[in-house]
Amino acid sequence: MVDKQLARELLEKMMLSRKFEEQVQYYFSLGMIHGTTHLGIGEEATAAGTCLALTKDDDMFATHRGHSAAICKGIDIRRMMAEIFGKSTGVCKGRGGSMHIADKDKGVLGANGIVGPSMALACGAAFAHKRRGEKAVALAFFGDGATNEGIFHESMNLASVWNLPVLFVCTNNLYGMSTHISKVMKDTELEHRAIPYKMKSVTVDGNDAAAVYETVRKAREYALKNSEPVFIVENTYRISGHSKSDGNQYRSKEEIAYWKQLDPIKLFEKYMIDRGFATTKEIEEMDKACTAALEEAVKFAIESPYPKLEDIYEDVYAE
Repeated sequence: MVDKQLARELLEKMMLSRKFEEQVQYYFSLGMIHGTTHLGIGEEATAAGTCLALTKDDDMFATHRGHSAAICKGIDIRRMMAEIFGKSTGVCKGRGGSMHIADKDKGVLGANGIVGPSMALACGAAFAHKRRGEKAVALAFFGDGATNEGIFHESMNLASVWNLPVLFVCTNNLYGMSTHISKVMKDTELEHRAIPYKMKSVTVDGNDAAAVYETVRKAREYALKNSEPVFIVENTYRISGHSKSDGNQYRSKEEIAYWKQLDPIKLFEKYMIDRGFATTKEIEEMDKACTAALEEAVKFAIESPYPKLEDIYEDVYAE
């Protein structure tokens, strides 16, 4: 059940996620952030609804588009921003960058630049939880494109056979880079992919933060009670391009405009107002507070020092 307090937290996390990525996009355009970056603007409800349904003891593995998931699992946005700027105060001391955000203390065991490894890694974490008798699950985020990778089927099979408490969460944004899902799958109802593994599966509107939260909360309870994996498909849409070099030439302006009308943040603001959880003024105040928090995060990142050359071998376990 989403009460007033939880609803405010869901909205705050979505606002922080959106504003964080907008700042990353801006400073990347100025050449102040190097490497590459993948934004998930439009997918914030999948991250907020999913991660807020987890506990601090649960493990989460993100994708290369994992900023929102990391924020919603509780990582400090100042240290996250510093990480993306490549600064020594970053959550990974400036060595991970945009695609490798991690914080073990928050249960964020890493984002990954490869397509699909989160699923296999989550199986390992879930096995550890089960072996130790811990009341915790491991959750793997991945996109619709990853369901065509071999590691998807290997991980689903392993989790099913070993009865592991894993939540496989597919954020289906309809595109694998620039390829629409209909061009690479005969059956685009992704929930059906759990059938060969006799795995519980469910599909939810990924732009409805409350529905995502309830779906993941129930799936988590089921996974722990039965020591079984669950496959969750969260249907959403990526408004931003695949990466910094994506000109969005493969999608029509009309298609993007349609999905902008389904902006998960705007939808949830209406949800809160309709239920008396917040007034328009209170939502505006939340928005201003999130903006201020991001401005502070950027200031912290810019003013932080870069790693020293003599520290290059710190935290390196093999040479």
